[in-house]
Amino acid sequence: MAIIGECFCGQVQYRIDGTLRDARSCHCSRCRKAFSSQASAYALVDPADFSWLSGEELLTSYASEQGFGLQFCKLCGSTLCGIYNDEVHGVTLGCLNGDPDVELGRHIYVGSKASWEVIATGVPQYIEDAE
Repeated sequence: MAIIGECFCGQVQYRIDGTLRDARSCHCSRCRKAFSSQASAYALVDPADFSWLSGEELLTSYASEQGFGLQFCKLCGSTLCGIYNDEVHGVTLGCLNGDPDVELGRHIYVGSKASWEVIATGVPQYIEDAE
């Protein structure tokens, strides 16, 4: 079954014809800023399984010198996916519709989490990344 995602205004939509993997929540200061939240909620996807359904022309990108970055809707600002060398490699879980049949498997960079955040127990936590 396909997984569908969209931005807040609904103008940008995508489809994943495959499964999500390695779902994680990152608590580093960069993810907090990029996602305007206490952490990111993100899962990897096979680029061959990912396709834009509508609004691709409304995307804007930010990428680091190393090639890692994010794509956003120009209209509403939703962070939709992560890119590496201009290719989608993961999606933000908050923009998915329905049940994507994935659970967060780890919390990473909890050593730099916001002082006001309390992370629920039950999922492994790593001071940095587990990889």
